[in-house]
Order: sequence, then structure tokens, then C-alpha cells
Amino acid sequence: MDQRAVTATGLSRSLMMEASGGEELCFPQLLNTSCRKPTISWVIAVFLQFLLFFNSVSTVTLNLFVIISVSHFRQLHKTTNFLLLSLAISDLMVGLVFFPGESVRLTTCWLFGDIMCLMYIYIISLIVSASVGNIVLISVDRYVAICDPLHYHSRITVTRTQLCICLCWLYSAFYSITFVGDGISEKKILCHGQCVLFNYYAFVIDLVLSFTVPVTVIIVLYSKVFVMAVFQARAIRSRVTAISLQRTVTGRKSELKAARTLGILVLVFLMCFCPFYFAALGGDISFNTSATVLCLFSINSCLNPLIYAIFYPWFRKAIKHIVTLNILQSGSSKANIL
Repeated sequence: MDQRAVTATGLSRSLMMEASGGEELCFPQLLNTSCRKPTISWVIAVFLQFLLFFNSVSTVTLNLFVIISVSHFRQLHKTTNFLLLSLAISDLMVGLVFFPGESVRLTTCWLFGDIMCLMYIYIISLIVSASVGNIVLISVDRYVAICDPLHYHSRITVTRTQLCICLCWLYSAFYSITFVGDGISEKKILCHGQCVLFNYYAFVIDLVLSFTVPVTVIIVLYSKVFVMAVFQARAIRSRVTAISLQRTVTGRKSELKAARTLGILVLVFLMCFCPFYFAALGGDISFNTSATVLCLFSINSCLNPLIYAIFYPWFRKAIKHIVTLNILQSGSSKANIL
């Protein structure tokens, strides 16, 4: 390149940095509409890239174990496990889409254009909505199992559960289109080089539909489940229950254990999910806050399969079959892993 061209390019770059407050722009040619490059040290950037990559691999691997286990083994084709399967699919999408996207958004400029940004935001909205919907369905499942056990198998059937899961994902898909569509109509993509879609009214609606209402339902249902579970546990220990209940002590203990396990799952979800809305409501969108919320969200997607591994022996047996490739043998789907 000619020396004068190099000098002119350097001068132009310096003038643009001066106009932008001494910071480099993502698209120097778009001086008035370009975003500034993230001003984080390379140490933090490398750490975040490593953290996101590690979480992505762990999340995808662990949730694939859940998906393969529930899909392959016939003994696991039960209503509650289908709900766990649906939740694992949303967690898998977190590992495949959310982590790579956030590694770009937090450490460098968004170079994929506005269309890809809208698609990314749509998928993230879909994942969050589906995850919340799955947690609500799990809460309803445990509520009926503990509070109305005599009618559980007649009300919560495999067909109805699969229908509810499909409706949950369809609702999430259409809701996310509406959420992103509001942002497009208002043209609230702040600047070129960042993937941030902001619409105050859409955020308020999302706060109500994706946070306030579902979380209220979850808390109310699990409060009733907790009270009933404590009562039944005391009744089983004291041996003063009715004859009809004494005949099903083993089954009730199993339901109580499932309620406890899924209760931990719901509690961990809320602990990791709530900080995002609390930070957004407080107006804190700083880098440190965004990174902290990201870590909490990522931990939740990795923790769900670990909760299954700790409390469900069948999940540990299923992993052993998968790792040793026993599932490739004929008739392995009929294996006894319960």
C-alpha cells in the first residue's frame, strides 16, 4: 500500500476515535451509527471465552445424556420424564446457541448484521419462554401427583402430557415472534455492531407473561405441594394413616422423593432466572451485571442434569449404558434401569 494511503488511513482512524471519545468503533465507516468496541481487557475476554466454551460443551453433553436416556429406554417413557426431556431440549439449545452468541456479544462486536441479531434474539426468547413453560408444567405435574394422587394417572396421561409440551413450545414460538416483531416495528436496534433489541413496552409485557405470572403459579403450586408432602411424610412415619394409604406407602415415598427432587430443580431455576429481571428492573445493564447474570443462567442449564444424576439412579444407569455403547445392542431399549 502507498505510504500516503497508510498515513491517510491512520489519520482517518485517529479522527474517528477522537470523535467517538477515544474508543474504537465497530464500523469506522459508519461514524454516526456505529457502536463502540467493548472496552474489556484481553485477560477478561479470554476468561469469558473459556468459561462460555466450557459451559457450552458441558451443557450440550449432559443434556444429550438426558435426551438419549428418556428417548431410548422404554421404562422411562413416563409423564414426568417427558417433561424433563422437554426441559433438557431447551437447555441443549442454550448450549448450542446462547453460549456462542454471548461470547460474541460480550467480548467483541456483532458482525453478523441486524437480521442475524433478530434471529438470535428470537431463539433466546424462545428458549427462555419454553424453559419457564416446562417448569410450570413440572409444577402442575407434582401438584396433582401429591395433592390428588387418586386421580393422577387418569388426569396426567402420556398423551395429555405430550400435547401440553407441544402447546408450550408453540406458544413460546408465537410469543417470541410477537416480542421480536415489536422491536422491529419500533426500530429499536440501538446501533450497528451490537445485538441489543430494546423496546420498553415489549419488556413490560415480557416481564408479566414470562416472569410474574409463571413464577407466581410455580410458587403457589409448590407451596401447596410442600405442605401436603410434609403432612404425608409425617403420616407415613407415624403409621397412623388409613388402610388404603398403608397399602401404597412405597408408592407415596416414591412420589415424595420425586417432588423433592423436582422441587430442588424448580428452586435452582428460580435462583438462576430471577436475577435477570431484577437487574433489568433496576436499570443495571453494566458489563459486570451482564456477565454475572450470564454465569447464573449458564449454571442453571448445566445443573439440571447434575440434579438428575444425584437424585435419580436410573439416570446414572442410563449414562453407563450410553458411555459403554450398550444402547447400540438390539433390544437395549427394553433394558431394566429402574
